[in-house]
Amino acid sequence: MENTFIPYERALAIIESHKEDFPIESKPLEQCVGAYLAEDLTADRDFPPFDRVTMDGIAIRYSQFETGQRMFPIEGTAAAGDPQMTLQINSNCFEVMTGAILPKGVDTVIRYEDLALTDTTASINLPNLNHRQNVHFKGIDMAQGTIIVPKGKRLSSAEINIAAAVGKASLKVRKLPKTIVFSTGDELVPVSDVPKLHQIRRSNIYGIQATLKEWGVPADLQHLPDDKEVMQKLISEALLHYDLFVFTGGVSKGKFDYLPDVLESLAVAKHFHKIQQRPGKPFWFGSTKSDKKIFALPGNPVSSFVCVYMYLQFWLKTSLSLPQETLYVKLKNDVRFAPDLVYFLEATLESLPNGTLLAEAIKGNGSGDFANLVKTDGFLILPQNKSHFFANECYPFVSYRSKW
Repeated sequence: MENTFIPYERALAIIESHKEDFPIESKPLEQCVGAYLAEDLTADRDFPPFDRVTMDGIAIRYSQFETGQRMFPIEGTAAAGDPQMTLQINSNCFEVMTGAILPKGVDTVIRYEDLALTDTTASINLPNLNHRQNVHFKGIDMAQGTIIVPKGKRLSSAEINIAAAVGKASLKVRKLPKTIVFSTGDELVPVSDVPKLHQIRRSNIYGIQATLKEWGVPADLQHLPDDKEVMQKLISEALLHYDLFVFTGGVSKGKFDYLPDVLESLAVAKHFHKIQQRPGKPFWFGSTKSDKKIFALPGNPVSSFVCVYMYLQFWLKTSLSLPQETLYVKLKNDVRFAPDLVYFLEATLESLPNGTLLAEAIKGNGSGDFANLVKTDGFLILPQNKSHFFANECYPFVSYRSKW
């Protein structure tokens, strides 16, 4: 492919054409939080599996109350975990506990707070009852054989709860790619160092690593100096062990931006290099013959951050067959942007009482102003071929922060 700037939509299409089909592995249930489910979770029996008592109290046959009976002899007690009992005399009642199976012959539960009790009788102190009250009836939530959680879902504590309830001690989940994130450049020093005036600490890779971790993808970190031979050696070794590669820096036109040449020398196929967007134009995407994916991001921190959320997240969701849900918001303030590029603009998000999501554009001091990211919640996607964007117009928004 020619080394030309391509439109944003074309970049997405190319990345989609190189989606991955992640393999399936089985993991113990307690290790599955945050994993992506690769099997349907199906109800192995009705939910609930029996008519379940939801209040401590007594259970009666409602027809007896309708005939005017208010005092009921206590025939027995049904506790949670006891086998189902059967009422022998219609005018009697059972004491029942929350979670117990409703005895046969009764259909309505009255809580203790509405009763006068002796050792042998229970008197109802209510003028009216609802037939079948305080009973969670068999199968009302979910019938046996129903898919409760479809495959593809990312597992939260709610889904783990369901998996345990249907007897899944282990789950089939997607095995995500073994990932490494590289920083590049001799100006970068370790986080623990005190940088000299001409140096800065390595920060991009920690933000990217944290983002990937939020998406369920653990990643190792490594640094590359501005030395072609060393870069080639370290990347060549990493290609033997990793499936997904994320680089920051070294992909522009600088004298020491060796990364594209090094990747080419290692037989990594380039699918595109440079996108019609701001920030993040010099973004490189490619793959090896063994289908290892390479995302080479610009070195400026805001540019790098944008490309992770716009493209790496898109690839991951596409590979997992997750929906690419678009959040639309209203602009709070007018924006002017003259270049014929897609504009990813940082913005804060506000939820109004009428249900509207309002985005206020907060322009920073360029793609190196990563401090501006802590003031904002995500990126507006402002389209090409337009230079004026007005308040109350709606545009897509990609959030990098969960506020609610």
